[in-house]
Amino acid sequence: MAQFPETELILTKDNRVYHINLLAENIADDVIVVGDQNRVKQISKLFSKIEFTTEHREFVTHTGLFNGKRITVLSTGIGTDNIDIVMNELDAAVNINPITRELNPIQKSLNIVRLGTSGSLHADIPVNGIVVSAYGLGLDGLLNFYQNWEEVAEMDISEAFIQHAGWLTNLPYPYCVKASERLLNKFSEGTHIGITATAPGFYGPQGRQIKLKAAMPQLNELLASFKYENYKITNFEMETSALYGLGKLLKHHCLTACVIIANRASKEFTKDYNQSVEILIQESLQRLTA
Repeated sequence: MAQFPETELILTKDNRVYHINLLAENIADDVIVVGDQNRVKQISKLFSKIEFTTEHREFVTHTGLFNGKRITVLSTGIGTDNIDIVMNELDAAVNINPITRELNPIQKSLNIVRLGTSGSLHADIPVNGIVVSAYGLGLDGLLNFYQNWEEVAEMDISEAFIQHAGWLTNLPYPYCVKASERLLNKFSEGTHIGITATAPGFYGPQGRQIKLKAAMPQLNELLASFKYENYKITNFEMETSALYGLGKLLKHHCLTACVIIANRASKEFTKDYNQSVEILIQESLQRLTA
């Protein structure tokens, strides 16, 4: 069996995967990923027991028990570039032997749920509402750097969006990937279900304009008016498409649930950011461990 070279799979002196600083034994089968390092503690404070913690750069990890079930919480930082690191390294930690640098004979499939904050594109999805992403529509281009990405992509949705938006040819191809059906069933009741658009930045890539003008200043309106079968683009954020795309290619189950902190249509922003996130955390922990 082929070995993965040191330049491709970078390990620490004690054989931990480099950026996330984890061994397989530190990672539960159910993993919650969050953008903000401080949100890890906000979740793990609800655990009945914390058995492991580590921190390296923006990647903070706590593993413990909630409702008798083992859960890992890991911060990713912002953006699809960081999701690229986290997804590849989580998979490497649980599926590659760090001593031999060879694939384990049995490959593990993790449940990976992203809990995030997001902006709604529709007036009827209110602040503090929870949006669950049935699909991730990637405007970021990350998945296009991997072979066989078309095998996990929903090309019909991508092509319909390109035509609807008049997508500029110099921008990355907007790949689209479906969530895990198993996790979607756990999280769908009482939430808003739709397509989540993932941008490679916060300002121009999301149609915001300060001094610099956006190439597609009407992007929010184009996203909000898009519909595919029974799905509309519900919200805009910066991680989901990469999570879904890499998750599918690596054979993991992935889902994103976001609490709405800003309604881009009504221009309303949450009155209490921490309380909004607390609502999402409490609800999601119960669903994940039910």
